[in-house]
Order: sequence, then C-alpha cells, then structure tokens
Amino acid sequence: MRIMIALIFVLVFASCAFAQTTEERLQDLEKALKKQEQSIQELKALQKTVKKQEQTIEEQRKLIDKLTAKAKQPQPPGAPAAAEAPQTAVAEVQQQVEELKEQVSSVAEAQQKKLPSEFNPAIGLVGETIFSYSSQPSKATGSDRPGGWDVNQRSVELNVAASVDPFAKGYAVLNASADPVTGEATLGVEEAALQTTSLPDNLELKVGRFFGEFGRLAYIHDHELPFVNRPLVLDQYIGGESQTDGAQLNYLLPIEHYVSLTIGVGDGFGSAPNDINDNSNGNFRPFGGLSFFGRGSTSFDLTPDLSLEPGVSGLLNPETINRGGVLALPNGDPVTLSQFRGSRLSQTERSLEGVDLTLSYKPLRNNQFESIVWGTEVLRSDSSFDVMPTPGGTAFSPFNQSVESYGMYSYLTYKWSREWSAGFLFECLEDSWNNADKTVAYSPYITWALSHWNQLRLQYTHTDHNAASGLRPDDAVYLQWAWIIGSHAHGWQQR
Repeated sequence: MRIMIALIFVLVFASCAFAQTTEERLQDLEKALKKQEQSIQELKALQKTVKKQEQTIEEQRKLIDKLTAKAKQPQPPGAPAAAEAPQTAVAEVQQQVEELKEQVSSVAEAQQKKLPSEFNPAIGLVGETIFSYSSQPSKATGSDRPGGWDVNQRSVELNVAASVDPFAKGYAVLNASADPVTGEATLGVEEAALQTTSLPDNLELKVGRFFGEFGRLAYIHDHELPFVNRPLVLDQYIGGESQTDGAQLNYLLPIEHYVSLTIGVGDGFGSAPNDINDNSNGNFRPFGGLSFFGRGSTSFDLTPDLSLEPGVSGLLNPETINRGGVLALPNGDPVTLSQFRGSRLSQTERSLEGVDLTLSYKPLRNNQFESIVWGTEVLRSDSSFDVMPTPGGTAFSPFNQSVESYGMYSYLTYKWSREWSAGFLFECLEDSWNNADKTVAYSPYITWALSHWNQLRLQYTHTDHNAASGLRPDDAVYLQWAWIIGSHAHGWQQR
C-alpha cells in the first residue's frame, strides 16, 4: 500500500513538473501551425501573381505582333516619324517582356528548390525506462529481472527509414538494452528490411529482418503496447516479439470489403533462430527446419462509431531440433519425471495457432479524445518431443510425446481525454512444455500521455502460479516512461 501511495505521489509530482512543458509544447505547435498557414497563404498569393504575369506576357506578345505587323506595312512618303514610333514601341515592349520572363523564371526556380534534408532518411530515437518493485526474488518468479526495487532501461531504439527508389523503401531499427546482471548495454539489429511499394495486384513484399505478422500484438514493439509488459502467452509461446529473418508477402484482396492475407517464411520466429542438425559435414538446416507463418484479417463497421476486427494466425516449424540439454519431461507427470530424470528431451516439431478479436468504439466527432478498445487473443501450442536416454542413466527405449497447451490474454482500455486513459489486462496460460503448469495474472493500468512524444504509465500486476510451476505468487508495480525524439515510423498504436 505504501508503494502504491509513493508511486502516486511521484506521478502527481511529475504532473506538476511537466505541466509547463506540455503547455509550452502546445504553444510551439500552435505557432508552427500559424506559420505554416501563413506560408500557404503567401504561396497562393505568389501563384496568383505568376498567373497575372503570364497573362501580361500574353497580352504584350499580342501587342508585339500587332505593332510588328503594322511596322512592316509600307509607309507613305514624308512620314518617317510614324515608322519610327512603332519600332520604338516594339523595343520597349520587348524589354518589358524580357524583364517579366526573368521574374517568372525566378519564381518557378524558387518553387522547385528542394530542402537540404529531403533526400536524407527519417531518423528517430525512442527511450523507455521501467521503474518497478516486485515482492518476490527472481528465482521465485522466473523473471530475468531481480526482485525488490529495480530500474530497467528496457530499450533505446534508433529508427531509420527512407525510400530506396520509386519501387521500394527500407528501414532499420537498432535496439540497445542493459543486462540485468552486469548492467552493460548490448546493441543489436532488431529490424532491417526492404519493403516494396509498387508491386501489381495489391501485393507487398518484405525481405530481411522484421517482425513477422502474427496475431495482434506479437509484431508490435514494447513501447507501443497499451500496457507495460508483453502478454505472458506471447513471451512463452513465441519468445517475445515475432522477429524473423526471411520474407513476407501480403495480399490485399481486390474487393470492396477489406481482407488482408499474409504468408511468410524465416529461419526462426521469436527470440532465437531454429536449431539446426549437426552432422559430419557441419551444421545443416533442411527446408523443414524453416518456420512458416501466416495471417488473415478483416474489419467490419458495425456502426459509424463501432468496428470489429477479427483475425486468424498460424505458425509451423516441421523440424525443430534442440538436442544437447538435460531437460525435464513435458506434462509434469511425477512418475515420469522420477523414472526418466536426467534423460535428454528433443523438441522435433512445433506448431502454433491463434485467433484474435478487437472491438473498438471511436466516435467520429471525438475520436482523438474518447475511445474504448477491447482486445482478446487465444493461442494453441502443439509441440512434439523425442525422449532419449542419456549415457549412464536409467535404461529405457526412446519414445515421443506431444504436449498441447493453451493461453490467452484480454484487455479493455478506456480513453476519456487527449492525455488520459486506463484499462485492465487479464492473462492465463499453460506452459508450452508442461501443460500442468498454469499461470494467471491481473493488471490494472493508467496512462498519462503528456504529448505524442512523451508518456507515463503506472501498472500493478498480480501473478499467481499453481503448484506444478514451483513458483510463488508475486505482486509488482511498474512505472514506465517512454519518449520519442525525431521521426518515428510506427508511433503509438492503441491496438
């Protein structure tokens, strides 16, 4: 209770400290908008001037032609002055025309000038700091972060994006996070991909390292989630973000109703690449050692303010080989564990299916200040294992075993103003290697968006494990501070 009161005081203090900053940002934005409107008005006035000058040029040209034709006509004897007058007028008009041409050329050249940074890539930096307190040590919760008080610079993310040519664009995301033990930050390439922009038949191809499209939140970056931590079922079944090195093809059906289909292939899916066979000729990955994934989604407008977005996803890794570790057998059978303790367990096949549903209420007249979003995703994990005896261990014949596990998360977020929103997250799952190991978690959260580039989020999470897990219940409080500098391609997404 004291922790919650202390964090509330921190949030209130931050509110007072940053109120002036928010007001100054809004004033700067208003000034920038006024300058932009003024520039637009000046450009319109300049266009009108150019149009008038073009009309004047045309009139002067007609006058030149008229005077030139008149000057060429034979003049009666004794009237030289009449012949000289048109020539003088022609010369003056020609001089005026040349001056007008120079003015028009200078205006056209000014309109065609490019900004020095136009051909440079868009660059942005995202920082995310997590202040937290957990009631249990890491060994009791299975977390990679220590229990008690903790400060975690979860990510420093550098985004770079630009058009490669008229047919493709490229982007890269570099991420650095601190090790929970040493505190050293490791920089890695989180995404680096090329994406086409002009393929025929509504096709789009992405190649490189990217977050494969699976479910609703697996390919969303941590700082874009509507709550602090990634759902447990995604961490357990996918390994966090759906990172892969491969290719992904998206097809938007050429019909009036929105239907999107995506298929992809990569050397892994999640936290690490798929393991590969080791033979006398060195490491070798067969075609079945790749991961194949796909997703289909659509959207329905139930009312002008209410929309429904369902989706289905699938993942198949036919030949997953990870021999070499002494692991507990799946399903947590006490008799099996005691009889075959010390045996080697090899996961030989992995499949994952998911169904997701998002219901969004966003009134047309006030969608930036009011919304209600309910999102749910259910996943099924199916893994096959080979159990092999270890040298010197209990003698038994090798056998295989299949483990079917289920997990889900569901959240509801209500936004009542431009700055404030709150919600509740419920999670439950069975361990993918031991479906007798069950976990349930509850997380209320509140978000204060000081601006589009700066936000704070306070969250309380209670996690409960059953006896098969060997873990203890835990209560944790998180204060997340995320900020953006420069351009940011994916921005905040309330999914």
